[in-house]
Amino acid sequence: MRPDGDPEHDDYGLPRIDVVIPDDARELERDLIAYRREERRKRRRERMRRLLGPLGRFGVAVPLIAGALIIALVSGTLLTVLGPRPTPRTSADPVAGRPSAAPGRVGGVLPSGRVTVVTGATPYELPVLDLRSGVIGIVPPGCDCGALVAELGRATRANMVNFWLVADRRRATVPEQESIKELRALAGESHDGVPGLVSDPRHVLASAYDPDPSDARLTAVLVHTDGVVADVLHGPVPGPALTQRVSALKTASTRVPR
Repeated sequence: MRPDGDPEHDDYGLPRIDVVIPDDARELERDLIAYRREERRKRRRERMRRLLGPLGRFGVAVPLIAGALIIALVSGTLLTVLGPRPTPRTSADPVAGRPSAAPGRVGGVLPSGRVTVVTGATPYELPVLDLRSGVIGIVPPGCDCGALVAELGRATRANMVNFWLVADRRRATVPEQESIKELRALAGESHDGVPGLVSDPRHVLASAYDPDPSDARLTAVLVHTDGVVADVLHGPVPGPALTQRVSALKTASTRVPR
């Protein structure tokens, strides 16, 4: 021991240390386990460094961009599968020149007049004839017809024809916005072909096709591509027969003129 308290150095100038050699090698087992654990940790860190090394040059930009692309892809897929389908546009076929009945009757074209489409954020007016072709559902107040609306939505979408809902307000006692709200709730019942919503303050459609105001059932007006009304169904029943009648609306009427 040196006077300053430090241990004496060996022949190589290194301080002497006390080395304890255990009699049983099993006493080193805990140290060996700790050493191996540390080596595994080092190898894992090295693997991660090799994997993330290329991305590290760009910071967090690449992971953020990749995450945004994945979110956009998933969102687009969900909107495509679950979102509402757009309503087909007005038929390009010309209006029938000599139908077999007067306007506003079965066998005649839709009546003259204008209605307002209120489906989107900006309402707009159009002639009633521009609602062709497809199904116009005239809905009385309190109509419990969600299943029928869903069936008509599926059928019209499958056949690429229009589907409209219009409130019958001839005996309404509530503001028009309440009627539109009721139409929106009904449209929400149709998940595979969402109908367009129409405001008819002059009662053009309800007056022409005259559903009984006391009847709480939906009236379906079936319209061909040339604007001729094929039939008016009061309270139609969902099923294959109704779907078949909707499929016939993809073409012009075949009635023989008088």
